[in-house]
Amino acid sequence: MRIGELARRSGVSERSLRYYETQGLLRAERTPGGQRRYGDWAVDRVIRIQALYAAGLNSKKIAQLLPCMRDADGAASEIATPRLVNELTAERDRIDAMIADLLRSRDVLNEVITTAAAGIHTAAVPG
Repeated sequence: MRIGELARRSGVSERSLRYYETQGLLRAERTPGGQRRYGDWAVDRVIRIQALYAAGLNSKKIAQLLPCMRDADGAASEIATPRLVNELTAERDRIDAMIADLLRSRDVLNEVITTAAAGIHTAAVPG
């Protein structure tokens, strides 16, 4: 498929797809005219890349990780190193800490909303 179709099917801009290629996250074959061509596998790859970016990983870390992830056929092309596993565990711990912080912030906000709403209901209504 061409880059436009990959963009449409994955929901990612063509510009982002070209960036992924320059970062070594995505590869394309080239036609004799120089146009990019991708296999069907590229849709899943782009979705994975997006999920890893959303998790807070940078392109360098994603490039290290992608070869270790299972392809659609269930096979990983490379085996993760202990260092990579440790780094990814640290990333997961960072995300867990962010989630905990967000939950605490939500709890505080809920208390403020409850207090504010109670004040609205008990305020004297001019008659």
